[in-house]
Amino acid sequence: MSLTVRVIPCLDVAGGRVVKGVNFLNLRDAGDPIELAARYYADGADELTFLDVKATVDNRDTMYDLVTQCAEQVFIPLTVGGGIRQVEDVAKLLGAGADKVSVGSAGISNPQLLNDIAQRFGNQVLVISLDLKRSPKTESGYVVTTHGGREETELDALQWVRRTIELGAGELLVNSIDADGTRAGFDQEMLREIRAISPVPVIASGGAGKASDFPMAAAAGADAILAASIFHEGSVSIGDAKAELAKAGYAVRGFAEVR
Repeated sequence: MSLTVRVIPCLDVAGGRVVKGVNFLNLRDAGDPIELAARYYADGADELTFLDVKATVDNRDTMYDLVTQCAEQVFIPLTVGGGIRQVEDVAKLLGAGADKVSVGSAGISNPQLLNDIAQRFGNQVLVISLDLKRSPKTESGYVVTTHGGREETELDALQWVRRTIELGAGELLVNSIDADGTRAGFDQEMLREIRAISPVPVIASGGAGKASDFPMAAAAGADAILAASIFHEGSVSIGDAKAELAKAGYAVRGFAEVR
């Protein structure tokens, strides 16, 4: 596990704006991505994740511009995901200022892409986006989904995790579809099972509702914890999350500065 537990705000971006919705439906405006990124940076975020929720060719140019603007103002690692289908997409995003890329559906349809990215740019660049849900049809009890959890694959989640690690995963972004949007806390059982088989860092996503959920995710093995709406609306701040982690005995970067 990492020496410190990272707190990562996620910005879902469409048409140059941060949006909020459920499973990428009924999207509504949540603000300017550069302004929000600057605010989270000032508040002590350890990293930022941008997700292009439209992922169209036209929208991709907008995302490149946003990544460049963000990288010029915010000096923490920036991960960008959504619509990455080939190695050249990664090259362009890194050239625009991204530090890492998050790959989900494209890796499922073309596993070789994951290996190609890791081989060309290094494992540290490749974050595997995993939208997982509970299912009786797999050996592990978890299945890999696509399209925001609306479509199930035939992939057993733990088997796919092992495969992505073999292919060069640098980190695993584990999003519980069952917990996502409930604000009832992270799926700790799922996190523990993935932690047990993963030699690479695990990022917990899906279910954050209050600051005390963060140390619970860390206790389950998360090296980093990602959230979106609770940060956007201000019900939980970066400082709140880090305070709870520190109170539970976890090391957090710059906590004294955001306390």
